Amino acid sequence: MSENEQAAQQPKGPQFAVQRLYLKDSSLETPNSPQVFTKQWKPEVNLEMNTATNQLSEEHFEVVLTLTVTAKNDGDTAFLVEVHQGGIFLVGGMSDQEKAHALGAFCPNVLFPYAREAVDNLVTKASFPPLMLAPVNFDALYAQKMQRAAAEQNQPTETH
Repeated sequence: MSENEQAAQQPKGPQFAVQRLYLKDSSLETPNSPQVFTKQWKPEVNLEMNTATNQLSEEHFEVVLTLTVTAKNDGDTAFLVEVHQGGIFLVGGMSDQEKAHALGAFCPNVLFPYAREAVDNLVTKASFPPLMLAPVNFDALYAQKMQRAAAEQNQPTETH
């Protein structure tokens, strides 16, 4: 038996690979400029995150991490930045649970530094001080999401 035939007959182990990373969409709004630049800079920054997954083929998935950052200064919105950082990932040879964890935690962890850089670039180009978002523990967020889902499934449903 040739090596190729032996390799084809052996079960494949878990596979994970980044195929492509890209900025899918970005926007910046500075609704109160130029007045916002005349005030002392003491911003209140709010970060919202979301992920979406789209299956492209049996083993290829697009994951998009969306970051929405709103900064208010003295009650007025200084800027609003939204970045959609996308990636195409090869995810195969895994159980459904392992695949869900890879797509829900590991992929966003790969995408976050790129999204954070895109946010910082937009903010500095708008003449605001650099904004380096703190690292995010996507494993912990994924675990919380799974705990909430399990709790919702275990709740008794009301019947009338």
